[in-house]
Amino acid sequence: MNKTDKIYVAGHRGMVGSAIVRCLEKQGYTNIITRTHKELDLTNQAAVEEFFAKEKPDYVFLAAAKVGGIVANQSALADFMYENMILEMNVIHSAWKNGCKKLEFLGSSCIYPRMAPQPMKESCLLTSELEKTNEAYALAKISGLKYCEFLNKQYGTDYISVMPTNLYGPNDNYHPTHSHVLPALIRRFHEAKEAGLDSVTCWGDGSPLREFLYVDDLADLCVFLMNNYSGDETVNAGTGKELTIKELTELVAKVIGYNGKILWDTSKPNGTPRKLLDVSKATALGWTYKTELEDGIRLSYEDFLNNPMRAER
Repeated sequence: MNKTDKIYVAGHRGMVGSAIVRCLEKQGYTNIITRTHKELDLTNQAAVEEFFAKEKPDYVFLAAAKVGGIVANQSALADFMYENMILEMNVIHSAWKNGCKKLEFLGSSCIYPRMAPQPMKESCLLTSELEKTNEAYALAKISGLKYCEFLNKQYGTDYISVMPTNLYGPNDNYHPTHSHVLPALIRRFHEAKEAGLDSVTCWGDGSPLREFLYVDDLADLCVFLMNNYSGDETVNAGTGKELTIKELTELVAKVIGYNGKILWDTSKPNGTPRKLLDVSKATALGWTYKTELEDGIRLSYEDFLNNPMRAER
């Protein structure tokens, strides 16, 4: 990408999209275009086609999505599948129709099979059954990834995809039930500390293993790949390090300064037992993460405290 190329970041108000914009600006890119959901509804095919025909971006980062944790995914399966699938198809198809030089599709590690061999390589996609709790979202993301691959095969496009592990950082969603595990914990422990509660109850038994990547590190990889990678197979984005949800919970409590008891509600689901990405492909391309988990949680807590609107949604 040249510094003056027209770059469209879809989903620029979300956690990933805003990090990509920050990264591009930091690296001196000057022609970044964005649209809020109000200005452009990406699920509206006619509106998306009109936008691309008028703007004709050279490069597209597709970071827009309908996201949420286990509760949100289970209670709105049809909505998750429809909105994500139609949104990504509209953007990818319109980009192709309007001569976009390169598109990067942001997926999620939930696309990999529930019992995939760990750490998960990019090649394990579609080798066995998906995790039921977010199957709808995973199917939509797999479709977007495959559509990019098929356009490359049929029309010779240069559309790539990235599959991040669990992300956290500035502009996250801290909703108590509709957010992912790390931001939900930040909010729960902060509120427990403020209220002087003796204990906090967390879901499951704390045994699942998880990996977490600070969102600005992902954005750095996204821009790096746009400039340095072409290929049909996706690229995993992660740290290659894991910890149990119990260890994560204790770490969040430590950063926030909550000193009460941590209890576990084993009637609630754990989700996938272990999720660790094999990041050797990204490493071989010359990229590695920079932000350690405790530092990242500290930065996220600052964001939570200074971003009251984010904390309420």
